[in-house]
Amino acid sequence: MPATGTSTPHIKPDGAPIAETILLPGDPLRAKFIAETFLEDAVQFNSVRNMYGYTGTYRGRELSVMGTGMGIPSIALYSWELIHVFGCTKLVRVGSCGGLSGDLDLGDLVLAQAASTDSNYLAQFDLPGTWAPTGSFRLLDHVYRAAGERGLTAHAGNVFSSDTFYHAQEDTAQRWAKMGVLAVEMETVGLYANAAAAGVEALAVFTVSDNLVTHAQMTPEERQTGFANMIELAATVTEL
Repeated sequence: MPATGTSTPHIKPDGAPIAETILLPGDPLRAKFIAETFLEDAVQFNSVRNMYGYTGTYRGRELSVMGTGMGIPSIALYSWELIHVFGCTKLVRVGSCGGLSGDLDLGDLVLAQAASTDSNYLAQFDLPGTWAPTGSFRLLDHVYRAAGERGLTAHAGNVFSSDTFYHAQEDTAQRWAKMGVLAVEMETVGLYANAAAAGVEALAVFTVSDNLVTHAQMTPEERQTGFANMIELAATVTEL
């Protein structure tokens, strides 16, 4: 991997490399955990604002990981810079989601085919209608097949990228669920919109950590196991 000589106000590699394929957890400490647990020969390329980023290899293939923070504006900022300044071409969001269907069990994986939203982020593109950004089918198909080969349960469909974690309207999640939306989270639409506008590939992969229909919640031990499965699955995109 070539050294990275440029920087932005938010990402300062100081010569450390950034791979074309990158995993994007929201929590920077989870990025650190992923680098220490799954990557070989990992080097840190960012610590600005404690938004840690690392580059190493996964099964012999180059892979980076970096935190993005919470919410659409935060992931949109970091993904834009990673795409346009640092040349990332495959960006995979990894994180947790709240299930909106009783058919989703804790620990199931959700692959976001598309993202609906209550955010105004898409207004900047000034499109004459309503646009639902989609993920890369190539990445989605690869990860979905890899999940099946590993005996993991994966669901592909629409997710709801919300601007609010605590919504004033208590029935909001139920109304989205009636439209077949699988899960709620807070970032995908920003990532998918940026990737589409730049002509690169993106995918969001989630572990169902709680279910808003059944009110089931993962234990800390279940979170550790479920997230490990998700990371190993998402990292297989380095094979493409």
